[in-house]
Amino acid sequence: MPSRSIHAGATARLVRRLLLSAAGVCVCAEVQAQEAVTLDTLSVAGSGAPAGLPASLASGLALRAPNRGASRLDLTPLETPASIDVIGGETARLRGQNTVVEAVTQNATGITTIGAPGNGNGAFTARGFAGPNSIQQLYDGTRLYVGAGTVNFPFDTWNIERIEVLRGPASVLYGDGAIGGVVNVVTKKPVFVPLNEARAAVGSDGVARLALDSGGPIGESMAYRLNISGNRADGWISPDGDFRNLAVSGAVTWRATPDLDLTVSHDFGFQEPQRYWGTPLVEGRILESLRFNNYNIRDAKILWQDNWTQARAEWRPSADITIRNTAYRLQSRRHWRDVEQYAFNRATGLIDRSDYIEIYHQQEQVGNRFDAAFRGELFGFRNEFLAGFDVNAIRFRHTNNSPYGGESSVSPTGYDPGLFINLAGTRPAYATRTSQASVFAENRLILSDRLSLLAGVRYDAPSLHREDLRAGTSFDRDFRALGYRFGAVYNPTPDTALYAQYATATDPVGSLISLSQSLANFQLATGQQVEVGAKGLFWGGLGEWTLAGYRIVKDNLISVVPGQPGVSTQVGQQSSQGFEAAVSLQITPRWRVDANLALLHAQYDDFSQTVGGAVVSYAGRQPIDVPERVANLWLNYAFAPAWEARVGVQYVGDTFSDFGNTARRPDYALVNLGLDHQVTPASRLSLRVYNLLDTVYAVSGNAVDGIGTNWLLGRPRSFEVAYAVSF
Repeated sequence: MPSRSIHAGATARLVRRLLLSAAGVCVCAEVQAQEAVTLDTLSVAGSGAPAGLPASLASGLALRAPNRGASRLDLTPLETPASIDVIGGETARLRGQNTVVEAVTQNATGITTIGAPGNGNGAFTARGFAGPNSIQQLYDGTRLYVGAGTVNFPFDTWNIERIEVLRGPASVLYGDGAIGGVVNVVTKKPVFVPLNEARAAVGSDGVARLALDSGGPIGESMAYRLNISGNRADGWISPDGDFRNLAVSGAVTWRATPDLDLTVSHDFGFQEPQRYWGTPLVEGRILESLRFNNYNIRDAKILWQDNWTQARAEWRPSADITIRNTAYRLQSRRHWRDVEQYAFNRATGLIDRSDYIEIYHQQEQVGNRFDAAFRGELFGFRNEFLAGFDVNAIRFRHTNNSPYGGESSVSPTGYDPGLFINLAGTRPAYATRTSQASVFAENRLILSDRLSLLAGVRYDAPSLHREDLRAGTSFDRDFRALGYRFGAVYNPTPDTALYAQYATATDPVGSLISLSQSLANFQLATGQQVEVGAKGLFWGGLGEWTLAGYRIVKDNLISVVPGQPGVSTQVGQQSSQGFEAAVSLQITPRWRVDANLALLHAQYDDFSQTVGGAVVSYAGRQPIDVPERVANLWLNYAFAPAWEARVGVQYVGDTFSDFGNTARRPDYALVNLGLDHQVTPASRLSLRVYNLLDTVYAVSGNAVDGIGTNWLLGRPRSFEVAYAVSF
């Protein structure tokens, strides 16, 4: 056995040196990299790839990297009976993915976006389910509660260490709102090794980006991390298609004792996104003459501002005990003033505009999460156990100009955008107070070196009080939710895992903290998933693969009625079943491929609605916004010393904007290119080309009476040039 380990270690060192040489990095610099942090060092550490690889060659599936996205026990994906994607922050930045949405949808398996200004530009679809109430979003493991269908933080990838994506029900970990999956954004942490990195980028449509990352020790027992990133652009639509944003993250860690770390952090996000709500369809298609037109008003406004403060403690009194506590406070302020609905009028040849909407959100979330993990024995077997609690209180205030009147018509070209029409007046509408308490536990019983069992349970008890600030009425609503899962992992070899799991989940009735009186008596949506899969490594860790098959059934689904903003209906039952596969392979020292594929069949099983006085059944129809075919491919080629090229292809199958599947949005494939030149060991010049083929595609869309009215289009062909340097 010792000789085998020595041989494996020598092989790994040889492979590492070959890859470093192929990437244009002098092997002698490997020793220097142990002393100073370079552009790549931090993101490669813990990635699951062989140590010492440049970040550009160390993407991988991270099957051996511990994470907390799918288990609080710090298990690796190879030890977890679930489908997990781990996206390195440096991988996302090297691929030119400047937003969390781009990083998730272009790298994770089967995840797409339906991002729009109304939901914070950050809503996802996964395994047949769509929206922020079904795919939960976390920040460093803390749930971001959805206010009136909106989650807009975090958004920038500059301060991200990694993104963990758990596909399938996750209520056992994070509570309701996770039947389709969870996206956990993990930020960069303070480091005790000096680090300084800066990046500047310019591109088409007036794009300009500046970013700074600084970290290092403060004395012997403290360390800091500071990230600042600013982005602006004139935009690809006009008029008023510009955007700007700023993200600032700062953290300080005090190593009070060798086994106790205390960290205080604050994150600030400011966004003024494009004031663009879609392009009208003419005879069911997008005309080239209208593609770059913005039909919003001249004085439109969208502004989001977030402040997030955390105090974290981690105590390791022994090698077998870890205790963690996180206290936090989140504040969000949002403002919209737009005309949001557009439709081409065939009779007049004009664009009819409606829904002149002004909305303000004030949201504050204060909470504390505690857990303790223990390693020991149970019935003579190795065992890992964790238990904890999560409590929080949320205040949400909604100000608007409901009933959102106002109408106008403009010429398709050469039009005057006009000004905002406010018929009802903007005034406070309602305020809510939500408190939530939960307890959770996980256990992993290791029966042998090949077989382990994982179980988890979580009980949530949220309570809501809502006041109608106009009518002077109020109501209270209490919910109770229980989620659990059972799973088993069998390792036929140390590098291969076969698994099976059964999991349950609950989804909130709409956005819980903004629950309306009309939804107050709806039942919680509940779901169950059965999943089997396999995953493993080959070629000494240079190759990784995953396979998964699943079936999810969800009852009492809440779905928005197309063309009727703010109106929801409860679906009897919805289901999905599918197959997912992913592979990551360092083919040769110069070539690397990362690919994934998701095939699913999703449908409404029991869903009827009264339309025009008649009952219409949508059983068998494909759910709104859900594609049944999704794939990603990234191919890297280190074609010369210090040079590397990459091509990425993202495919999304066709979707529908209505229950009856008559308002179809076509499938699309996007091709992105990248070229990197390592100018010096500490600096990199990059060229990015987005949507190379200039594909016209829709991220989301609206429909009225089964007819598509407008599509929110993705960006056209564009490019950026960036320069990054560490110092």
